[in-house]
Amino acid sequence: MELYGQKSRSILQKAIIILLETVILAASWHLLFGDGLSRMGVDLQPGDPTRRILVFSFNCVVYVRMWITMTFLLKRRIPFAEVVSIPLAFALYYIGYSLLVYQTSRPIDGIDMIGVSIFVLGSLLNTVSEMQRDGWKRDPANQGRLYTEGLFGYSMHINYFGDWLWVIGYAVITRNWYSIAIPIVLFGFFVFFNIPQLDSYLSARYGEQFDRYRENTRRFIPFVL
Repeated sequence: MELYGQKSRSILQKAIIILLETVILAASWHLLFGDGLSRMGVDLQPGDPTRRILVFSFNCVVYVRMWITMTFLLKRRIPFAEVVSIPLAFALYYIGYSLLVYQTSRPIDGIDMIGVSIFVLGSLLNTVSEMQRDGWKRDPANQGRLYTEGLFGYSMHINYFGDWLWVIGYAVITRNWYSIAIPIVLFGFFVFFNIPQLDSYLSARYGEQFDRYRENTRRFIPFVL
């Protein structure tokens, strides 16, 4: 977990990630509204146009939030392995959900509005919590202290919970049962891999501060888990 303690601007890595994600975003537009699938010899009915607009709108929101994170919020060093893994992960959302929404001809209904609400809530939880923490850390008086305030007072990893929610929102909009696999896999990644590793680092760095925080705060889902 040395990675979390290493600060670096990683300008080249961030620039490559943003460039690759821009290309993937453009590819998702081509799939949803152009002739990307027909050129690949895939014959699928485009389905409801409003759903495709919603999925691309989600893609754009995620892209803007990623850009904000890379440009302003992410302070740790980015290894070059993540220059590949991060765009691949987001391609799962941009491209994967663009494909999964095809052949869904059902008109937008109340369930879809719930999906949009879940996406918006998750996006806000992730980005707002990160901005709250970033502003707090900029104060020299907080150097060496563990951030446990704001939205992080409800969950130790409220930013990851937000990520999981907006992915669920995507899945709801596609109204495709195969979409469920993506949030299930992401849940397992967070709970069984990412969170334990990060907790190990935080425990080693902050000691009793982290122990008290862990005793009084849910790890992932507020009030539940």
